[in-house]
Amino acid sequence: MREHMIYRLLTGDDTSEFCHKVSDALGKGWELHGSPAYAFDAANGVMRCAQAVTKVIAKPYEPGMKLGQQ
Repeated sequence: MREHMIYRLLTGDDTSEFCHKVSDALGKGWELHGSPAYAFDAANGVMRCAQAVTKVIAKPYEPGMKLGQQ
């Protein structure tokens, strides 16, 4: 069976909710990909975070996939 890799970029405000989002993805078999990004959103006055994650799945990627449900 051929394996296929899928990619997601998780984003959010710098809160515990963002950390829970990343932890949930890791618990579902996603793996960290690269370093997190951290930037100040001057328009809203908050810090924003981003973390890329990848996962190997059995079926080929399709644009209509719900990546969070893989």
